[in-house]
This record gives sequence, structure tokens and C-alpha cells, in this order.
Amino acid sequence: MNNIKKIIIGFIIALICVNVSVFAYEIEEETDYVWLKEEIENVSTNVSKEPSILSRSAIAFDRNSKTILYGKNYDKEVPMASTTKIMTAIVFVENNKNLNEEVEVCKQAANIGGSRLGLKRGDKTSVRDLLYGLMLRSGNDAAVALAEHVGGSVKGFAELMNEKAIELGLTNTHFVTPHGLDDANHYTTALELAKLTDYAMDNETFAKIVGTKSTTIYINNQSRQINNTNELLGVLNGVVGVKTGFTNNAGRCLVTETKRNNMDIITIVLGADTKKDRTKDSVNLIEYTFSKYKMYNLEERIIEEFNKWKNINEKRILITKGKQNNPKLALGAIEKATIPICDNDKIEYSINALTEVEAPVEQWNVMGTLTVKLNGEILENIDIVNVNEVQKRDWKDYFKIVLNRFEDMGKMLINQQI
Repeated sequence: MNNIKKIIIGFIIALICVNVSVFAYEIEEETDYVWLKEEIENVSTNVSKEPSILSRSAIAFDRNSKTILYGKNYDKEVPMASTTKIMTAIVFVENNKNLNEEVEVCKQAANIGGSRLGLKRGDKTSVRDLLYGLMLRSGNDAAVALAEHVGGSVKGFAELMNEKAIELGLTNTHFVTPHGLDDANHYTTALELAKLTDYAMDNETFAKIVGTKSTTIYINNQSRQINNTNELLGVLNGVVGVKTGFTNNAGRCLVTETKRNNMDIITIVLGADTKKDRTKDSVNLIEYTFSKYKMYNLEERIIEEFNKWKNINEKRILITKGKQNNPKLALGAIEKATIPICDNDKIEYSINALTEVEAPVEQWNVMGTLTVKLNGEILENIDIVNVNEVQKRDWKDYFKIVLNRFEDMGKMLINQQI
């Protein structure tokens, strides 16, 4: 009998331990701000040529040019922990416009593990407060409540998340849950997470939420203050968001957007062993990027190169059999107005265009291409187009040409006689 009791007690203890380990997911310890400020000062005064990143995956992504400024295993599929909630929030905001709408917390949300807002079944709160609880406190219970509200179920909401991933061209990303607790089929890459974040930060509501350091929410009309788990927000110069994350498989994760001068970058570290590692990696990556790169007005230089070429060559391009002899040229759309460059970067411009074309020529017909290369790699190909339609000559035009020639010959003979 005693043995049975011991077995039962052992089983209960084991069960408690399992539950404790499950609920250990995503819980954020307090930030050591003294250490953090010292680390920021140290990195800022000793920026290395190439940062030593301990995290298993990392990227620095420029929002203006959509280019990678630094990468480490950035295309490797890895778990993403609560950085998942970037997709959760943007999908919800795009599918639920009324942020004042009241939500009653369901059983599934109340019972979820990991980091929590502390919701209980039957609690009532607004959609807005759930979103703040999702992105500031990283509440998994808030994630499930929002998912159930829009998708009908966690599975239904995950389908919406994956549809959005496909829409954004995220081919190496897949979602199973709205919170990001470990699942073998729930993954992304640092690059695709950067692209998702870049998209999400264009949403005014999303950007406002993730840029909030602390706020007051209401659950059952009772006020509660919550703070952002992002340790760099409000501490490191230029940081405007966006999301932390942690699970046993994903490790420590941090997605950060930083704006300084004319540069706007997203840095991501995934798979850090400790919170200090992810913080140090993020600070190193941010400071390295801003120290190495400066913004270059590519659009201005492209227009300058085009106009210089156009002044010489526009009249040299012939339109045969047309009502006009020459085209009127213009540049097509320039995708990258500004780009980040470093001291060693080499930018080259070249133009290839037709020398002759037969009428009729349609409006916006492509007459050539202006190519921009960065360090030998094509950065952009821009169409050179004909602004006006050029119609083919008809018999009246040819008759007029002949008549003009006779008139010119007559004038020449008269001048010779004089």
C-alpha cells in the first residue's frame, strides 16, 4: 500500500514538474538596465568591422531598399517563438476593424500555457486591450482569444496566417498557432520574418501598439498596467519596436526596428542562448549597421544620368515611316529611391537603347533600359519609354513631304538665279 502511495505521489510531482516546464515557455525575466546601458555605451564606442553574433540566425534588413545588410543563416528554417505574434496581430487588425469590440475569453484561451496576460474563462475585455496584451506582455491567452474571435478556432486562424504568408511571398514560413509555442510545423527564416515585419510596420495601428513602452488595459472594467517585454524600446537610440520571443526550441529571439537619420532598418536575432546574448547581438547588429552604412539618393543620380544621356541621344533615335522622326523619352518607375551603401561600394550606370524603330510606335513603348549595378550585381533595371504615340505615315503625309521637297527645290533655284 505504501508503495502505491509513493508511486501516486511521484506521479503527481512529475506531473507538476511537467506543467511547470510547459508554463516556463515565454516567461520574460526582468531586464538588467544597468548592464544594458553599459553594453550600449561599450558597443557604441567600440563598433567592430564585423559583429560577432552568437545567435544561430540573424539579419539586418533595410526597409527602404529591401536589401540585406548583414546575414547569418538568414534563410534557414527555424522556430520563431512569440515573434509569431507579429503575424497574429497584423492578420487580426486587417480582419477586424472595430478595436472597441468586446471579447469574452474562451476556455481554450484561459487554459493556454506560456507567457500570459492572466485571462480567465469568461473575462471580458476589448479587442484593443487584447492586442496590447498580445504584443507588450506577449500573452498567449490573448493570442488564442483573438484567434478564436476572428478565425473561429486556432486552426481556422492559422489558415488565415498561412494565406497571408503566401500573399507576402513567404515560401519558407508556416504557422500552426497564433502564439508560437514549439511545434515542428511552425517555422520561418530570419529573412522572411524581416519581410513580414517590414509589411506589418506599414500598418499604423500595428506600429503604434508595438512602439508602446507601457499602457493601461481593462479586464472586466478593472484597470491593469502592462509593460513591453522589448528591452531595447525606449533605451537604445532610434528603436521603435517590435517583438520578443522565447521557447526551449527557439531560444531567445528579438525583432527590432530602428530609425536614425534617413535610415530605417529591421534587425532580427533568433536562437540566442540567453536574454543577454540576444540583447548584445541586437545592439551589436544595430550599431554596426548604422556605423557602416549611409543612405545614398539613388533616384536623384539615376535621373541625372538619364537626362545627361537623353540630351545627347534622344535625337539620334530614328522613327522610320512615322509622323514624327524622333521619340520623346522618359524613365519608367524607379523601385529603389534610396539605398544604404558603405565606403567600398561601387555603383555603375549603363544605358542600352534602340537606335531605330519603325512606326507605328505605341505610347509607353519600351525603347531601352537603364541598368544600375552595385558591386557588379544588378540592383535595378529601369525602362526607358516613349511618352507619345507615333502613328505611321499615310499617303497625305507622303504627298506633303514630296510637296515640301519641291518647294525647297524651287526656293533653291530662285536663290541661285538671284
